[in-house]
Amino acid sequence: MERCDAKELKKILRKEVRAKIEILDPEYCIQADRDIFKQVTELEAYKQGKAIFCFVGTKGEIDTAPIINHALSLGKQVAVPKCRSKGIMDARLIQSLSDLRVGFYGIMEPDEYAPCLGPEKVDLAIIPCLSCSSSGKRLGYGGGYYDRYLEHVTGLKAVICRRQIMRDDIPVEDHDQDVDLVICEENIWRLGENDLFVSGGNS
Repeated sequence: MERCDAKELKKILRKEVRAKIEILDPEYCIQADRDIFKQVTELEAYKQGKAIFCFVGTKGEIDTAPIINHALSLGKQVAVPKCRSKGIMDARLIQSLSDLRVGFYGIMEPDEYAPCLGPEKVDLAIIPCLSCSSSGKRLGYGGGYYDRYLEHVTGLKAVICRRQIMRDDIPVEDHDQDVDLVICEENIWRLGENDLFVSGGNS
């Protein structure tokens, strides 16, 4: 059998992970999402951070609405992704989830008039994945949106994932961005050299 390159392997893994997500127990997902919410909101980076970037979860993803609402209730700046063009996204500030409308790929986004939050101003970025490893290898959706954006984020970068879809065999490509934290419902893994506000949770 011919050896696959990283890009092809990722395509295969995406198909496998999507199939696994489809059969996850809904009760498990609800509880896991609650526990991930607790893990995130107990981070010092979250408590002390003034500007939070967080994806808006879609069907099958972690429900991030509680994180967004909690951060807004604390008076933090909260920015969510808005796609500008293929592979390119901004972080746009919102005042509430009611600011969101259906945008690219059916993802809820703010409108074009929402103010931008520069990546250099993000204290904590909460990043989605299809799957990831405890060593910080992230399997995204293949568009490169987050890798391009995260390249310019100087704050703490945390990927969140349910434990049951984490896996260790995720290949890495040159453009893949490193993360500082991997968070699931059971644990937090601290990685890399960015030690900004990392206390809280387990290691």
